[in-house]
Amino acid sequence: MTSERINPAELARPSGFSHAVSVAGGAAAGGAAAGGAAAGGAAVGRMVFLAGQTGVDRDGNVADGGVVPQFERALTSLLTALGAAGGLPSDLVSLTIYLTDVPGYQAHAREIGAVWRRLAGTEYPAMAAVGVTRLWLPELLIEIQGIAVVSG
Repeated sequence: MTSERINPAELARPSGFSHAVSVAGGAAAGGAAAGGAAAGGAAVGRMVFLAGQTGVDRDGNVADGGVVPQFERALTSLLTALGAAGGLPSDLVSLTIYLTDVPGYQAHAREIGAVWRRLAGTEYPAMAAVGVTRLWLPELLIEIQGIAVVSG
């Protein structure tokens, strides 16, 4: 099994984490789930684990305007990390969205959906939204963490 830590220059310099970790390996290192062969011998690609991204820009500024701008910033950062690992939005297989205000997210679901479609397309990975009491900075409303399987 081999792994690569990926920290794109477009994102804030990480401290104590990597923006993405790409993992490839054969059956002995986890089989299909770790980039080996699936049933029938077909290769499935590399797994890319994407660190939680928030509504903070490269300079540490939190997006103003609530959950929709923070969602857009977080998703943009997640897709930037994925792109640096050679992936596309369609490679996402799982997302976990952490929210400090679930009702606020629900109230803006249409706008958030429009942001998703503009940035990531019309396909969705498996998703979960989890209400939390707080994120790293008190003004943050959302954090998005993901897993992708990237071909080749």
